Amino acid sequence: MSASLPIFPLNTVLFPGGLLPLRVFEARYMDMVRAAMRDGSDFGVCLIRKGSEVGDRALEIEEIGCRARIDHWNMEQLGVLEIATTGTERFHIASTRVQNDGLMVAEVEALEAEPAATLPVEATDCLLLLKRIVERLDTARAADTEDQPMQLAIAEPYRFDDATWVGNRLCELLPIAPGAKQKLMALTDGPTRLEIVQRYLKQNGIV
Repeated sequence: MSASLPIFPLNTVLFPGGLLPLRVFEARYMDMVRAAMRDGSDFGVCLIRKGSEVGDRALEIEEIGCRARIDHWNMEQLGVLEIATTGTERFHIASTRVQNDGLMVAEVEALEAEPAATLPVEATDCLLLLKRIVERLDTARAADTEDQPMQLAIAEPYRFDDATWVGNRLCELLPIAPGAKQKLMALTDGPTRLEIVQRYLKQNGIV
């Protein structure tokens, strides 16, 4: 069953369970975010295949994206809305249209959620790497005297025993090209994604 979903095209890839802070200032996206906050609804994040994030009405986007739920917002600077979002579920775009205000709206079909998968022993090095990253993030957060929920990089609860969750978090953090992250996000098997990530880490001497 398809549903209409406003799309926020970006040069980044959002994974289910991932955190994504955004600075919104274009009128079409300000209106989109206000409507989402008013209605308690989501919007879609899709990687730009061709075009620019700002002002481009003729851009091309990837067909698989991720819904974003707004968790926090503020407007410390007039005309700039800062929001913290969390990725929820992936979707496939069946068709798109552009409204008069330039906002892209898509007819989307939800993709089946990936089930939790037991972390294999062979991926222990990936797990240890992610735990070190989380420990550093937690330490930095504890040292910050201000309440800055939008600065968190990994959302709790931490599911270190779940291969799908571990793989998604490492994909978000790795310095790889957006196109490669898109292909990883589009995979339908969490353990396979983690295996590819582990291969990348070993090839680059990270683990």
